[in-house]
Amino acid sequence: MKKVLLLFCFCVLAFSSFSQWYDPDKVNKKASALFNLAYTRAQNGEFDRAITLLNDAVKIDPRFVDAYLSLGGVHGEMKKYEDAVKDFEQAMQLDSVYSKYYLLPYSIDLAGAGRFDDALRSINRFLEIPDLNPRSRKSGEFRKKTFEFAVSMEKKSDKNYVFAPVNLGDSINTVNLEYFPALTIDGKKLFFTRRIGNNEDLYESTNENGVWRKAIPLPGNINTPNFNEGAEIISQDGKWLLFTGCNFPGGFGSCDLYISYLTRTGWSRPENLGRNVNSEYWESTPSLSPDKRDLYFSSNMPGGYGGKDIWVCHRDYNGNWSEPENLGPDINTAGDESTPFIHADNQTLYFNSTGHPGYSDEPDIFVSHKLPGGKWSTPQNLGYPVNTIDDEGSLFIAADGHTAFYSSDRADSKGGLDIYTFQLPQDVRPLQTLWVKGNVFDKKTNEGLPSAVILTDLKTGDTVSRIQTDEDGEFLVTLPVGKDYAFTVKRKGYLFFSANYDVSKTLPDETFTARIGLQPIEINASVILKNIFFDTRKTDLKPESVSDLNNVISLMNENPTMKVEIIGYTDSIGTVADNLKLSQGRAMSVVNFLISKGISRDRLKYTGKGKADPIADNSTEEGRALNRRTELKVIGK
Repeated sequence: MKKVLLLFCFCVLAFSSFSQWYDPDKVNKKASALFNLAYTRAQNGEFDRAITLLNDAVKIDPRFVDAYLSLGGVHGEMKKYEDAVKDFEQAMQLDSVYSKYYLLPYSIDLAGAGRFDDALRSINRFLEIPDLNPRSRKSGEFRKKTFEFAVSMEKKSDKNYVFAPVNLGDSINTVNLEYFPALTIDGKKLFFTRRIGNNEDLYESTNENGVWRKAIPLPGNINTPNFNEGAEIISQDGKWLLFTGCNFPGGFGSCDLYISYLTRTGWSRPENLGRNVNSEYWESTPSLSPDKRDLYFSSNMPGGYGGKDIWVCHRDYNGNWSEPENLGPDINTAGDESTPFIHADNQTLYFNSTGHPGYSDEPDIFVSHKLPGGKWSTPQNLGYPVNTIDDEGSLFIAADGHTAFYSSDRADSKGGLDIYTFQLPQDVRPLQTLWVKGNVFDKKTNEGLPSAVILTDLKTGDTVSRIQTDEDGEFLVTLPVGKDYAFTVKRKGYLFFSANYDVSKTLPDETFTARIGLQPIEINASVILKNIFFDTRKTDLKPESVSDLNNVISLMNENPTMKVEIIGYTDSIGTVADNLKLSQGRAMSVVNFLISKGISRDRLKYTGKGKADPIADNSTEEGRALNRRTELKVIGK
């Protein structure tokens, strides 16, 4: 609106000191009356009506320069940048001297249309005007900086990338505003905020065979008639919903973060996340890590680097949230950072910012990756056309790593902001993420067991995620493609379960399902240590074995009187004598490692059984791999 009013007001100034032919006082009176009426319409936000009146004015007086300039202003306000550019160019062709002060909005609309080289040339011409007032010169210098940035980004961009957002359609979008999309990891549930008038509520839609069903308000006890609920995130398993509630009774500040749990009758009554998370200031736009351990959000609480910063709270094993930690100067700036989104890979963070170099003074979306030690990489601007001169809002990226969702008021929107989907450029994608979904149960009683599920990077030994199953033993854990993982399930009083997943190569979208029975600790109970590795025909433990070895150490320390036997097995390849020797050497290597870590020798025994007791067919490589195993057996409590 400011730009439109500026253009309308500019027309009443006299430019007699310049060499120009256009004189505003000599415009056709009927055309001038239409122009003045258009000004009133534009002031009231009736842009379509203002455009009609201005077009009528130039039909009467085709040399009405101010009308073309104002058409450019209104079209720019409506983000119809190509139309705005044509309007300004028409005015400049008529009288370039009179129109030269409009090179600033003209350059902005060129940038809005993605013509950054032309925008830079135009702003340079604007800054060559000798009598610019300080405010105009400052604005011009800022725009020049952003256009130079955009030109530099164009040189790095993928020329083959096609940005083609698709509106999610009438089932999701309406004449009202829809924004903040969030999906469950399987892509079957979409959650978003809808604003009707001044009231924000949360909605959901289900995807059935690739088609979104008509969105409905969240069932249960979240939405209220008198307060705003919005800016939500759904946990990957679809069982926790975190959102922003503003001016709620009992809240700590203007906007706080709340949590609701999925029950058999819908969503539970929201609970304030408490004083550790919320303050008397503003907290909003939550994002939950896939293991539910880290909560990222934006806040203007003191102690940050600018107006709004991104913070993180960590949840301990008792379910309590730590005090917020600022993500630091690598992420936060003197500007505003908001709408964080941590991808399902638990390593890639997206957020918007006005403080990092961008395309305008509106927030752009950036991406940063978690580095070893917990630091974050230098944020990377997602580039045009994902980022533009306008406010890009928030971004959600599906588990596949390339399907993105965002809200925009594009030309084909149903009304204001709608939710769209598009394919993310290759260089700013997170890791593709698969997932394991399963249930943990007592192997003897078949009853579900609340347990800890731990995912470890086999190469580095770092814990990637640690989650707690629900009361029925159900869990979902994500597996970013590109690494090999050790997968461990633990519960006190039981032998742990271990497995490994080789997803070092990109696989098609897939869900691993697992039904895991834990063996109570008792005499003769046993478990296969699936993450103990040796080179072919060797007895030296490979570094990737550390995960399961540490699990054994923890098990022995938690049960200080327990005694175990480590049993080695081979496949059927080779002689009986060689296989016995190999299996015994491997079992002894495990025992020696445990002794080196403080486990008493008299609690340990090792045995090699060679090719005896196969658990799979030795005629196939897959079967032989299963037969080459290390087993832990309880021989004393």
